[in-house]
Amino acid sequence: MRIQPRFALALAGAAGLLIPFMGVSAAQAGAGPAAAGGTVISAATTVYGRALVVGSGPFAGFSLYLLTSDHGRHFGCKAFTVKTLAGPILCTGPSNDHKAEWPAITTVGKPVAGPGVNAALLGTVKRKNVGTQVTYAGHPLYLFDEFPGAVSGESWDEPGLPPWNGVWTLVAPSGRALPWAGTLTPATIKGKKVLAAQMNTGIGTINFPVYSYSKDSPGHSACATGTCARAWPLVLTSGTPGLSGGLSAASVSTLRTAKGTQVSYKGHPLYFFSGEQIAPTASGGFAPVGNGNGLTFAGGTFRLVAP
Repeated sequence: MRIQPRFALALAGAAGLLIPFMGVSAAQAGAGPAAAGGTVISAATTVYGRALVVGSGPFAGFSLYLLTSDHGRHFGCKAFTVKTLAGPILCTGPSNDHKAEWPAITTVGKPVAGPGVNAALLGTVKRKNVGTQVTYAGHPLYLFDEFPGAVSGESWDEPGLPPWNGVWTLVAPSGRALPWAGTLTPATIKGKKVLAAQMNTGIGTINFPVYSYSKDSPGHSACATGTCARAWPLVLTSGTPGLSGGLSAASVSTLRTAKGTQVSYKGHPLYFFSGEQIAPTASGGFAPVGNGNGLTFAGGTFRLVAP
């Protein structure tokens, strides 16, 4: 077994210090060289539905993940050590990299479509310090978990520290993100109640504020693809999100997008901010600051949402 590094947030203890959010991974079991032939990618049933898994080699049965900030030859998950306030952090490397938080699933030869996988969506990308990484529907694929069948990497939000600026999800055989159902809840930002969504982080579950976009209309997202969707990851769901804090189910709906099923509240499609920051609280914890409020993109403005 190889143990992934852990990163502390103790450096944030100074009063008033504002830092981006940091994520960490679980331990990753298994090690060894890549499979002799092309790595097999298969589909398996998880608690969130059918998802991509490794179908061969030392990581057979391990779940696979995508990151919303990866695109083309730009990778939100860096393959080199990044210096941060919390120390050096490495996002990815080869499949058996002991230091990487989200090791890439690599292949020797063309990847092979296993049961439930569309061979036409399989591909590769060659990356320095990684090797030949398997892609699916254009998404580079990553490992995270401690053992086969685990899905502990689902719906991690890592907007700032480490600077991966994205949300991690399982991958459906369709090539779309496969998120959990999620939960909407009220949160407080600068003394005002706002709508938030619960996401996984390295310090436990955090209620991240969500945003609306002024160019959207009911049932339509104007920020569902391209640069906009990378900067403002969609709040996705695998079904019907849970509600807490007295929120009304009548206010929640969903819409179909190229990324998956997006959550809508009172007719407004919802988004996270890829550069969301957190700051220390008076109680000794940490909370997001809503620094995406009022930012503009392509003639539209993103705003925090009143619950």
